[in-house]
Amino acid sequence: MKQFSSLLILLLFVLLAVACGEENAPTPTPIAPPLDVEVATAVSTPTTQPTTNPTSTITLPPPPTIPPAATSAPTSEPVAEGVSLLTISDFGTDRNPLTGELVDDPAQLQRRPLAIKISNAPPSYVRPQAGLNSADWVFEHTAEGHITRFTLIMYGQEAELVGPIRSARLIDVELPAIYDAALVFSGASVGVNQRLNASDFESRIIRSADPGYFRTGEDKPFEHTLYGRPAIFRQGLESQGLNTPPNFNGLLTFTSQPPTGGQPASQVSLDYEWEVVEWRYDEATGRYFRWAAGEPILDANTGEQVSAANVVVIAPFHVEDATI
Repeated sequence: MKQFSSLLILLLFVLLAVACGEENAPTPTPIAPPLDVEVATAVSTPTTQPTTNPTSTITLPPPPTIPPAATSAPTSEPVAEGVSLLTISDFGTDRNPLTGELVDDPAQLQRRPLAIKISNAPPSYVRPQAGLNSADWVFEHTAEGHITRFTLIMYGQEAELVGPIRSARLIDVELPAIYDAALVFSGASVGVNQRLNASDFESRIIRSADPGYFRTGEDKPFEHTLYGRPAIFRQGLESQGLNTPPNFNGLLTFTSQPPTGGQPASQVSLDYEWEVVEWRYDEATGRYFRWAAGEPILDANTGEQVSAANVVVIAPFHVEDATI
């Protein structure tokens, strides 16, 4: 069965929330977008090919054995050349509505998405992260200053392990609501916690004392040692009757045709000041591969380089707000 490229990464730079509540905090002040973006439009194949050689990875306990879900026959036919998914009927029952790609088991689409917080700094403590290549969407956003953090939306695929798991930010009041997801995180500031507790998805918040989390015991700062097993998170949701199909508020559309007036981009470079991130296009695979500080970024679960079918860069103004 032909499948289309999987991971869609959205680099989203949202309102920056500084976690230090003050009763008489100053009026929030807009600040400029925290990055410089360069896009290379040459269409030739990049000279540096993506590597799949794994670096040293953490030693983690083996995941539990989870019985496989029942399978059912797909209802839509593979598309031989190109794809155009513009209406709900185009998806059938075996296409992931978040990626437009075919899934091996349609039962995967009958479960709750997970929104998982993953650390991105400092590199020496958190890389390689586990689970990036298993997400349908990955949001990269500013956390403190120019430092970034990830929120993974995991739905059509599953990772055995995810981590290191870190605390939520203001963006995580919105993303679980958008994707009807459960939130996996290590904690939050007082302001963000208040908003999470008042949210419509409060019952789907999976806190660090719940089953599924564990510490690696590595010799590094404690906050960088929290990992999780998505299969156990879903077991907890199942026990509460919450591992149900999501109710997405809208319909994503997909097409293999480039947009009118679009220009090919072989590389995108993002300067966060603390680190330069690059997405280099590989013509052989049709995917963008992630590099940071000149080094390939790997997924600890597989040793493969992190890649995306699509990269979207949004750079709005930010607001520093000491009340959040």
